[in-house]
Amino acid sequence: MPQLSYGDVKAAADRIAGHVRPVALAEADPGTGLWLALELLQHTGSFKARGAQNFLQAHREAGTLPDTGVTIASGGNAGLACAWAARQQRVRATVFVPTTAPAVKVAKLRGYGAEVRQAGSEYAEALAACEEFAATSGALAAHAYDHPLIAAGAGTLLTEIHRQLPGLDTVVVAVGGGGLLAGVATAARHHGIRTVAVEPEHSRAFHAAVEAGHPVDVPVDSVAADALGARRATPLALAAARDGDVRSVLVPDAAIVRARRGLWDDRRLAVEHAAATALAALEAGAGEGAGEGGGYGYRPEPGEQVCVVLCGANTDPTDLAAPAGR
Repeated sequence: MPQLSYGDVKAAADRIAGHVRPVALAEADPGTGLWLALELLQHTGSFKARGAQNFLQAHREAGTLPDTGVTIASGGNAGLACAWAARQQRVRATVFVPTTAPAVKVAKLRGYGAEVRQAGSEYAEALAACEEFAATSGALAAHAYDHPLIAAGAGTLLTEIHRQLPGLDTVVVAVGGGGLLAGVATAARHHGIRTVAVEPEHSRAFHAAVEAGHPVDVPVDSVAADALGARRATPLALAAARDGDVRSVLVPDAAIVRARRGLWDDRRLAVEHAAATALAALEAGAGEGAGEGGGYGYRPEPGEQVCVVLCGANTDPTDLAAPAGR
């Protein structure tokens, strides 16, 4: 099974230094020990910029970045990051997205100069079309999450968080295909930090992989499926979970919607449902069995210092302008 090392994350950090925005941290409420990693402020609006930069720069250094450019399949965020990084490298980007991709993401993709092709109603169908295009065009195939360079780039987020919070006990991340989890958990293990992996209850590719002992296909049905809609988790995430202190928990869509609404109402942070999924784990953590190795939500221990990664802001905020109704 492929595996990342902390050396991979450190190499990525050195490679992308000066090309991405260092993550900003904010304490949720004074004295609570709960911190928010505002990665929604990253270039292109999500953490994906880290992996895209690492991927394309590594290929540029190796002389393996073709004139035909790069192609990727994405629910939106990975495509945005790839298009942004490709524009910096002055190469063409062809991005495949499902027909269900939010219009705001498609418009931004075109704004970065990418050629956008819509295929199928799920990420897996867009991926199949992307793979066929790469085989026939000679374009370099990137991946939204299942690639060591992509995952290592994502892991640089944890090195930056740890630098600012050296006493951190736990980092909480949302999981789609598992690239962010693989990178963060690898770096977290190096620093002795627990990782909590959060998924919607009906979009649980990583949770199912942990239960089965290997990646398996799962159905996808969640309000956060545009970003957390992978049918199968990357083996990199499963390998990182086996070697580190990683807890897999689930949250219902209702908790995700409440967390997203709360971030707007209470903090004026407009995030996508995927970003709210991580925070929803703490709200759902009040439920019975939470945090006990696979229940619903996560309940921190008294005095535990926790950082929740708000991973993206590529959302249509018009629904947040409506009355809260809660």
